[in-house]
Amino acid sequence: MIKKVDHIGIAVRSLDETLPFYTDVLKLTLLGIEEVASQKVKVAFLQAGETKLELLEPVSAESTIAAFIEKRGEGIHHVALGVTSIEARIAEMKENGIRMIDEQPRPGAGGADIAFMHPKSASGVLYELCEKKGMKG
Repeated sequence: MIKKVDHIGIAVRSLDETLPFYTDVLKLTLLGIEEVASQKVKVAFLQAGETKLELLEPVSAESTIAAFIEKRGEGIHHVALGVTSIEARIAEMKENGIRMIDEQPRPGAGGADIAFMHPKSASGVLYELCEKKGMKG
């Protein structure tokens, strides 16, 4: 079901201000930056061993990331679990009484299909199910 922790999402006010810490101080490799217009964020992926870090910068005040930063400040936003057959995983979560934010997968960064579990169903942690195109099966 769950293959690995795919990435940890970290909300930041500015990629330009934050990236030097990750690339120059921590010496992590920047894999790329992309804008996810549907989510109103710009994301930077960094390789951290077997897992990636996803820095999320809001590009609009209407972004859920902007709201998160306003309420809680910068910091860990979510943990993404790499899965196969995301539709089946969503169904399993619902069968086990887990409230889903996303009832159907939607496009995420890096070409992944994603779906979030409601944090009230997961001890206050926002978990993302993440199926990469190469992981189907």
